[in-house]
Amino acid sequence: MSAIRLAIAGAAGRMGQALFAAAEGQPDLTIVAGTERDTGLQAALPFPLFAAPADAMAGADVWIDFTTPSASVAAAAALADSGVKAAIIGTTGLSEAEEAKIALAAQRLPIVKAGNFSLGVAVLSALVRQAARALGAGYDIEIEEAHHRNKVDAPSGTALMLGDAAAAGRGASLASLRLPPRDGVTGPRPQGGIGFSATRGGGIVGRHSVLFAGQREIVTLRHEALDRGVFADGALAAARWALTRSPGLYAITDVVGLQACGD
Repeated sequence: MSAIRLAIAGAAGRMGQALFAAAEGQPDLTIVAGTERDTGLQAALPFPLFAAPADAMAGADVWIDFTTPSASVAAAAALADSGVKAAIIGTTGLSEAEEAKIALAAQRLPIVKAGNFSLGVAVLSALVRQAARALGAGYDIEIEEAHHRNKVDAPSGTALMLGDAAAAGRGASLASLRLPPRDGVTGPRPQGGIGFSATRGGGIVGRHSVLFAGQREIVTLRHEALDRGVFADGALAAARWALTRSPGLYAITDVVGLQACGD
C-alpha cells in the first residue's frame, strides 16, 4: 500500500514543524508539499513550499491546516477543485460565517475539525459531558485555560470545545449557557451558567481545567499538554481515519470513538 500523501499549511510554523517531526519515520505517511507566505524558508524543509494552497494540494491525499481563520477558509474553498480526499483543520478563532464555510466544504469531502487534536483532550471532553449531566445545575461550571503569550484568540478553541461538551451534558447549547466576561461589579453568578477564564504568558503549550463547583465539594477535570507534538500525533491519527470516511464534518471525539456532545 502506498503512503498517505500529506500537504501542510504553514509548514514552517510551530505546528507545521511538529507535524513534520511526527510524520518523519512513519512508513505510511509522506509529506509532499506545504504552504508558506515566505517560500524563502524552503531550504529548511525537504519538501516543496508554495504560496498558494491550490499548488500545495496538487498530488496530496490529505490537507492539514493549523493556520488562521482567513487562510483556512480560503484553503477550504480550494479543496473543491483539488484531488485532496480529506482535510484536517485545527485552526481556532473562526467566526460563525467562517465555520459555515468549512461546513460547506465538508459536503464534498470528510473534514475533521477540532479546537484541540490531543487524544487526551478528546477523552476529557467525553468526561466533561458525563460529569455535567450527572452533577446537574447545582454545580457551577468554570473552564480555565492557559496558553503561550502569542496566542491571539480567547477563550481557546479547546476551552470552547469543552464548553460545548458541558452544555450538551445539560441538554443545552453553549450559546444559551455561556456567561459574559467578568469585569467590575458583576453581581451574583447566575445558576447553571458556564464561565471562562484565560491566561496568556510565556511558552505555555496548553493547560485546561473544568471545575464543577458545588456548595460542599469541587470536582476538577484537567489536561496539560507538555509538547506540541501531542497535537501533531492526533492530527496524523485523524488523517488516517478521515480517509476511511464519507464526506461530512467530524470531531476528534469521532476519531477516538467517543461522544462529547449529544446522546
